[in-house]
Amino acid sequence: MHSFSEIVLASASPRRSHLLATMGVRFRVYPAEVEEIHAMDCPRALVRKNARLKAEWVARRKPAALVLGSDTTVALDNKILNKPKDMQAATTMLEYLSGRTHTVYTAVCLAVQATGLLEQQVVHSEVTFRPLTAKTIQAYFSIVNPLDKAGAYGIQEGKELIIQSLQGSLNNVMGLPTEYLEALFIEKGWWERLRD
Repeated sequence: MHSFSEIVLASASPRRSHLLATMGVRFRVYPAEVEEIHAMDCPRALVRKNARLKAEWVARRKPAALVLGSDTTVALDNKILNKPKDMQAATTMLEYLSGRTHTVYTAVCLAVQATGLLEQQVVHSEVTFRPLTAKTIQAYFSIVNPLDKAGAYGIQEGKELIIQSLQGSLNNVMGLPTEYLEALFIEKGWWERLRD
């Protein structure tokens, strides 16, 4: 039985904090100060690597804690769409996604340094975009900042402008597959103690 003192989220993302809080889990935030990897061909491997980097960086500093690291990316035609570097790149990304179905991958890594626990999982969801005009893209950018989001979009705001349909977990697209986490916490016998 792996014991731990607390759960720590290795992320500064307000979306991930919000999603974990909606599960009723008590946690602290300790953002990992790591250089994320962007140059990989496989989106599944990329998010796994980054989630593990974050979790292990914090776990070394909080060895008794259950550390949760996570990473999300968007992929289409085996092309990974990370956060755009500027508004032109963001526009190009949405034009590329327009009218097509892409995959959102989120990796979760749970680590307890003191006991050697390491659990990893990648969850994916399929998102289909509406056909987008230049006017629609500009309208979307007027309500959402695309520069801090993989694929240049977020599913929380303005989704009616750009998204036609979703298959899989909505929370996964937002950055944390809460359904998977809840099932894992129950399976491990952690659910009650994480929520009390």
